[in-house]
Amino acid sequence: MNKPALDVNEVPSPLQWLTLSLQHLFAMFGATVLVPVLVDLSPAIALISSGLGTFAFLIITKWRVPAYLGSSFAFIAPIIGANAIGGKGGAMIGAFIVGIVYGVVALLIKQAGYRWIMKLLPPVVVGPVIMVIGLALAGTAVGMAMNNPAGEYDMLYFSAGLVTLAATIVFNIFFKGFLGMISILAGIIVGYLYSLSIGIVDFSPVLEANWFEWPEFIIPFVDYDVKISLDILFLMIPIAIVTISEHIGHQLVLSKVVGRDYIKNPGLHRSILGDGTATMISALIGGPPKTTYGENIGVLAITKVYSVYVLAGAAFFAIIFGFIGKVTALIHTIPQPVMGGVSILLFGIIASSGLRMLVDSKVDFGKNRNLVIASVILVLGIGGALIQVTDKFQLQGMALAAIIGVVLNLILPGRDEVVGDLFETD
Repeated sequence: MNKPALDVNEVPSPLQWLTLSLQHLFAMFGATVLVPVLVDLSPAIALISSGLGTFAFLIITKWRVPAYLGSSFAFIAPIIGANAIGGKGGAMIGAFIVGIVYGVVALLIKQAGYRWIMKLLPPVVVGPVIMVIGLALAGTAVGMAMNNPAGEYDMLYFSAGLVTLAATIVFNIFFKGFLGMISILAGIIVGYLYSLSIGIVDFSPVLEANWFEWPEFIIPFVDYDVKISLDILFLMIPIAIVTISEHIGHQLVLSKVVGRDYIKNPGLHRSILGDGTATMISALIGGPPKTTYGENIGVLAITKVYSVYVLAGAAFFAIIFGFIGKVTALIHTIPQPVMGGVSILLFGIIASSGLRMLVDSKVDFGKNRNLVIASVILVLGIGGALIQVTDKFQLQGMALAAIIGVVLNLILPGRDEVVGDLFETD
């Protein structure tokens, strides 16, 4: 059933290598550059760091796991909050510490096995927290879609957002294969062309940009002083609860697609360490945190090309694209409503994927215990609840909701035991 066109360690021909790697690049491109645009970071650095992070992941997993790492949507709100507290440098310090947390979790899994983490992060906790990620950003997406650069409602701009949204939906639903996989990128392209036709795009920066340009790296001790803030740490570290669980889910799906148990070999500890290392590399140069990408897993499933060399090729091209000035300039000319339009669907899908986790895991909401945990997480997270510890330290929103969800799951009676093999529980 999983008979590959190219197996994990098979080297493709030069032409295959080029085309298949570019396909993976396009599959991740739209989402990976959208995150830095939303949080005021450099799209060029996001591309470069995704390529470097993917190489680090492949090396740490012994070139056995064909995965691509792109920008994580889970950290959008925390990065925006960290930016407000400590600037871009503060956000990068927080992201780097998150990578260290990944490393600690990887070490614990190596020593104690992986079953404990599934007890700590069951679907009844992770599902609602994932829903909070999408729903808490709903206002941001709608505001971007319908407002002009001055922040005022403008139907002309809103039309660009609606056209982008409609195009993304059409590509996602009605197109199969590769075009369906790049629905985000295709929707952005259609929205961009429409925006050109109604005159809300300034294309002059692209004409003025050089083909080769040095990206705006953000380097610690050079561009900012390294000061650890508890506010930022408590804003970002709890999100690792969600992203580690998301990572486990991706490894389960990837294992079934490729026909190898990646939870056991090379091991969940190695893949989590790869994710954390990629996030630390990204933070050191000014990029957003990294995560394995479902879009690229989808490409693997469709093409049955599992070669890690193809993923390495995509990483190489991502790094090259980051140094092409005209590509970066083109990304910066994309109107805000176009990004808002595609974000409406993306953030909604994130929320819906949390709901799907609850359904697929058959969480019984006839049990008051499960109903209480999910309800508290949703209202605290979306409502923006906070605990003010000191004048400079507070725990709020998604982070607070995730922590309270974990605590409730541990202390409330009636917790389901994790049984069987992790590979069989997806």
